[in-house]
Amino acid sequence: MIRLNPGRSTRSIYLVLACLSLTLHLLLGFFCLSVLQTACVLPTSSTSTIKRTDNLSISHSSSSSAASSSHKLPTIPQEEENHEVIAKARHPKEKDSVNDATEKKLTAPGKGVQKVKGRSKLEALFKHPLYNLPRPELQEVDWLLRVKTNEHAKDSGSKEEREEAINSDSEWESSSQEEGYDKVNWTNDVETHPPWLRFHLGISRWELYNRKDPNLAQLTHYLATQPILGAVQKTGGTQLKLLISFPNYGQALLKPMKQARDAETDVNLFYFSDFERHNAEISAFHLDRVLGFNRIPPVVGRLINVTAEIREITTENRLSRTFFTSPAGNICFYGQCEYYCSSEHPVCGQPHALEVSLAAMLPDLTIAPRRSWRSPWRRAYSRKKLAKWEKDPAYCDTVKQTPPYSHGTRLVDLIDMAILDFLTSNMDRHHYETFEEFGNETFLLHLDNGRAFGRHSQDEPSILAPLKQCCRIRRSTLLRLRLLSLASFRLSDVMRESLLQDPLAGVAPLLSEAHLSALDRRLAAVLQVVQSCQEQHTDLIYNDLEGYEHEYDQQPD
Repeated sequence: MIRLNPGRSTRSIYLVLACLSLTLHLLLGFFCLSVLQTACVLPTSSTSTIKRTDNLSISHSSSSSAASSSHKLPTIPQEEENHEVIAKARHPKEKDSVNDATEKKLTAPGKGVQKVKGRSKLEALFKHPLYNLPRPELQEVDWLLRVKTNEHAKDSGSKEEREEAINSDSEWESSSQEEGYDKVNWTNDVETHPPWLRFHLGISRWELYNRKDPNLAQLTHYLATQPILGAVQKTGGTQLKLLISFPNYGQALLKPMKQARDAETDVNLFYFSDFERHNAEISAFHLDRVLGFNRIPPVVGRLINVTAEIREITTENRLSRTFFTSPAGNICFYGQCEYYCSSEHPVCGQPHALEVSLAAMLPDLTIAPRRSWRSPWRRAYSRKKLAKWEKDPAYCDTVKQTPPYSHGTRLVDLIDMAILDFLTSNMDRHHYETFEEFGNETFLLHLDNGRAFGRHSQDEPSILAPLKQCCRIRRSTLLRLRLLSLASFRLSDVMRESLLQDPLAGVAPLLSEAHLSALDRRLAAVLQVVQSCQEQHTDLIYNDLEGYEHEYDQQPD
């Protein structure tokens, strides 16, 4: 047998090739590892920002001064944030704690937002000229509330008041020593005010809030995250609602979840027997804002713990004695009210977690009185009778001759409200309110929208009676409606995107797709009514854009 021995040069070549192959494999391995690590790295809070204008994404700052001076706030991953909120509500013994050093953003881990030319439809809408019309400069008399300065106090009031104003440096300090409440140390500097107070001070003659005000995001975050110190029943109304108190003396109106979001109102129920829905209050606020009205107080959804945040802290016996544990092991209560306050119609957690809406409270009536007006198109609230406007097609002719509808903007303000109610299918608009401070020259408050969004499969044309009978509409309102009917600004798309900013959107969509589609269908119906009016009347348009020349898409004829 012959044994072959490879030469020294051959062995050297094999060794070099083996080393080269090993080196290439190592380089390839390091390259793949670095690519995988880069793809999995999450952005840090220092590089993740949110916008503070036109965006209601919930934000929080460590102090009111920091919140007002910063235009971008860091965020944390959305799913982690929503899981924290849900977990806290489901475990009654765990206390809520907000890290003052960490700024948070509660948004839904929703689907990708609708885009138009690379931007979100909602952002594009709010950048449109129709949503950025020039405003007259506000005078002192155009603000609902004003902070009294030292100079003003020195010029008025008693001698003791003037001396106190000189020595106090305009600080407001609470004398209350109630457990859990913050020590108040507010001054004339707006940065020392909590969000609810800044909201009150921002109310003007023409709108409840300025859409571009950074405080709007701070206020919604405040409502969604502040610890709850008190819960009592709110007097008035027909269904259960609670008045919630926060540590810095702010308050909110709570409406609980009463039925599943995809449930439709029973067709056999009269409009005055319908449930009030928490998601209807939230959705109506967003729609009012999308329409450019800004007449509904900010509303936010929140997942609360009915045991730790209502039952264990309420001081009201008529509320606490209605709590019970259901056969399914859920904590329930029903309170006292005219409709649906019984053990047969309870509000129940799962087992402790409960979805609610929290609406910012308006200034107390003692400092900002409001006048309640009976709507001319109020329904009869009867199973048999019809209201006068339902029987008389020329009813509006009488309304037009009756103050305050005979002059000014009151009639077109009422028609704005009717359009909002038709889009939401709200038949429960029997009264409306205005601030007495502004007399008749002011906007209407679009309050109490809990019975909206009851049916998506059926529209109620009678809600549009003010528009049909009067054939009158603001030019700015009509232009915005036409804009929202275009594919690039479709109403259902911008509403879907806007509602994604609410914390409860992380649990489930606040409006079903059927309700969103109904908005587009109803918008088309409104425009059809306007078209019919144009064919019969020459004075359809109330031109509130006179003197402002700008080329708009889809201008009215």
